[in-house]
Amino acid sequence: MSEIVGRSRRNSIELVGAKAGTAIPAEMRQALNLRGLVPASVEDFTKQEMRAYQQLMSKPVGLERYEFLANLRCINVNLFFRLVMNHFKEIAPIIYTPTVGEACLNYSHIYPFIYPCHTSVGLFITLNDVDNIDSVIENYCQSMTEHNDPEITVITDGSRILGLGDLGINGMAIPIGKLQLYVAAAGLNPARTLPIVLDFGTDSKKYQNDPLYLGTRQPRPDDETFYDATGKVLSALYHAFPDLLVQFEDFSTDHAFGLLDQWRNKALCFNDDIQGTGSVILAGFISAVEQAGVSPTDQRILFVGAGSAGVGVAKQLVEYVMLEYNISEEQAKAMFWFVDSRGMITANRGDKLAAHKVYFARHDNGDTQCSNLEEALEYVKPTALIGLSTIYKAFSEKILNRMNELNQTARPIIFPLSNPESKAECTFEEAMRCTNNRVLFASGTAFPEYTIPETGEVRVPAQGNNMYVFPPIGLGATLCKPTRITDTMIYAVSKALANSLDEKERARGELYPRIERIRDVAARLTAAFITQAVHEGNVRDQHWVDIVEANMPEGANTKAVSGLFTKRVLGEVKALMWEPASSVEQYMFEAITFENPDEF
Repeated sequence: MSEIVGRSRRNSIELVGAKAGTAIPAEMRQALNLRGLVPASVEDFTKQEMRAYQQLMSKPVGLERYEFLANLRCINVNLFFRLVMNHFKEIAPIIYTPTVGEACLNYSHIYPFIYPCHTSVGLFITLNDVDNIDSVIENYCQSMTEHNDPEITVITDGSRILGLGDLGINGMAIPIGKLQLYVAAAGLNPARTLPIVLDFGTDSKKYQNDPLYLGTRQPRPDDETFYDATGKVLSALYHAFPDLLVQFEDFSTDHAFGLLDQWRNKALCFNDDIQGTGSVILAGFISAVEQAGVSPTDQRILFVGAGSAGVGVAKQLVEYVMLEYNISEEQAKAMFWFVDSRGMITANRGDKLAAHKVYFARHDNGDTQCSNLEEALEYVKPTALIGLSTIYKAFSEKILNRMNELNQTARPIIFPLSNPESKAECTFEEAMRCTNNRVLFASGTAFPEYTIPETGEVRVPAQGNNMYVFPPIGLGATLCKPTRITDTMIYAVSKALANSLDEKERARGELYPRIERIRDVAARLTAAFITQAVHEGNVRDQHWVDIVEANMPEGANTKAVSGLFTKRVLGEVKALMWEPASSVEQYMFEAITFENPDEF
């Protein structure tokens, strides 16, 4: 302990708050001149966690719980992630959907009170910063107490946050929340995560006129300005941090597709709204089709909502059907119909379709046009109804009852995927009641269990939440460093997720693993991602190439996407997943070496 006696009292007090807090051993307190400055009791991490959990649960509403956790994250990273990981099912809906939506709506009003940090929570980049972006990045690096280059960033411009619309800078709560899930679910290092919001303005009059709004009060730029500015930011980030993984988040639909098309083949990046949503829903669809009683290639799938998420999901389903059942792209595409705000999407509807909608426009409808969901339901007679519309109650009881009538010899697949709950197309209870409890259900937001009145049987709703897939995609990419992220690598994650159901979950007819197992599931999905990347010759880290090639999964074909992996690869992944320190001594040593690297 003698090496750190010379630390200033100010730095000592910072160490108490930011590192082990009330768990600092008595002899260390003496060495740090803290005697009499902190309570006498010396606690272990379990007691700290107990106190934090009690305080969290004492908060009466979700937003207050969010604020408590945001504050805790800043003052004690180790305790925060111990709390999240040990109570994941309870806390994930607070740090992410649905409560994060409320946090976004109030972000400018609560920001000064939830981040008592001495360092920035991320980067807030305006159009005026773009031509000096290198100095902005340098400012961030200099502000960090732990001098680690970020290995992953989640970046948004706040233009389409969840189903809430253009929130501008208030969307920063989304990258922060997602990166916390990358850490808690898949074990990325929290010191190497970087949330970014591109504060390029907002078209929301509400925020332009809000005197407490913290962002730029100007309309959003035209496309040319947007792509030029975003390109400069991304180029600077990749120059400063060559191994950085960029996850695009909550951009407007056109910009989401545009950025992904521009960057996916020349840099390490992916879009979770397009690719992550598609991946997790594909996994649930694979599980649902096994139980539906209709052949996969005979499914008639009706999407409600044709934004980036909806089209992204459908394209991954098309790819899956083509690869898995050896049918043509046209045959696979013919299984899908879309309804948007103007009705069923057809090539001869009479309006100019957005570019991303053209792929799924029907050409076989003749003179038939459907102006709404009810008409489309009668025309298509779907076996599966998937909602990404952000329209609350779009799946009315009338729609749900009709889905049940149309699928008397099979189980209807109903996926209301919009979130938060205020945007969900229907609830689990409604879907159960209207289908005589036969529904194969997955939602984008969490719903409570449902007890069947006649039998007392309790059914647990599946949540098709992206948190199953984006953390392992992130961990896999940061570990094996692929040159790019391909659709087949993400497809391998989907198959691994469907394969990860245990015997009890399969017996209960569940579509996804229980959320309490997410850490183990994430390790498996990461192993599948890395294995597929090696099969594709797409890995820069030779360590992983050597491990995978020496441990090929039994029955795997390098030309097929299997989602398989070996115990050797899985063990290596688990060994490299970050965890909060397990003891006070370990944590204090890590904390001191980070702050005083030259002394150790």
